[in-house]
Amino acid sequence: MTVYSAQQGLVRTMKRVLTAVILVPLVLVLVFKAPFWLITLASAAVAALATWEFLVLADASGAKTPRIAVLIGIAVLFACIFFRPEYATPLLGLLTFVFFIFCAFRSPLPRVLPDTAYATFGLLYVGLSLTAIPLLSAQENGSSLLVFLFFVVWTGDIVALYVGRAFGRRKLAPSISPNKTWEGSAGSILGSLLIALLLVFLGEILTRHGFDWITYPGPVWHWLGLAVLLNVAAQVGDLIESAIKRGAGVKDSGTLLPGHGGILDRIDALLLAAPVLWWAQLAQQWF
Repeated sequence: MTVYSAQQGLVRTMKRVLTAVILVPLVLVLVFKAPFWLITLASAAVAALATWEFLVLADASGAKTPRIAVLIGIAVLFACIFFRPEYATPLLGLLTFVFFIFCAFRSPLPRVLPDTAYATFGLLYVGLSLTAIPLLSAQENGSSLLVFLFFVVWTGDIVALYVGRAFGRRKLAPSISPNKTWEGSAGSILGSLLIALLLVFLGEILTRHGFDWITYPGPVWHWLGLAVLLNVAAQVGDLIESAIKRGAGVKDSGTLLPGHGGILDRIDALLLAAPVLWWAQLAQQWF
């Protein structure tokens, strides 16, 4: 039985590695080469798939959400971000009332409010969160910001997994995610700090040799502090998605990505980290 479990773990690890080998280069090509419209379209596609998985989880919790209506709302939201991002806030208000009216005439009366709430939260939790990706890409240093975001989150996730397995003793949030530990969490922060430091130094080296692929101006402590902020946001994002799955009684949000579960499982950390980076950029402009 132990040998069989070990074999299962090895197969799952191999699937995770193979999936990452395929997806990471694809993401980097989009970050560095894709125009704004393609990044927006790719983000919208990921948002639609992840939102569908979220709505499946919501329905497993007792709702019957208007899935197609929510996906249309996702498409409209990203179209707004592409053409007129300043109208995103009133659009969200409009879509909320559209969902409410739709559910009022579609759902049984005891379920009108829950169905509306789940539909609206799916739009906000996944759709609005992922609009931060094209918005960040449109910044002057957009490619560098996205590389920083992805690598800080990915590295923190990987280090947490292996440090937790090797040294984890004290449970971080046992009722939500029994396998996560404080030791893994601390290792995750350290991993994010190290990759942030590496990215800043790599950017400086490339700039000195005439390459502006990635640049991180300003003091290094700014980027290290941002790495900690993004890591904490990513860990919280991971935990809240685990809470949703545990409430729905499922292990993974889907099976689309071998070794990783569903799309929502793979981007759960980004759903909080990406908006945090966007807000940090806005705050930097204010001050």
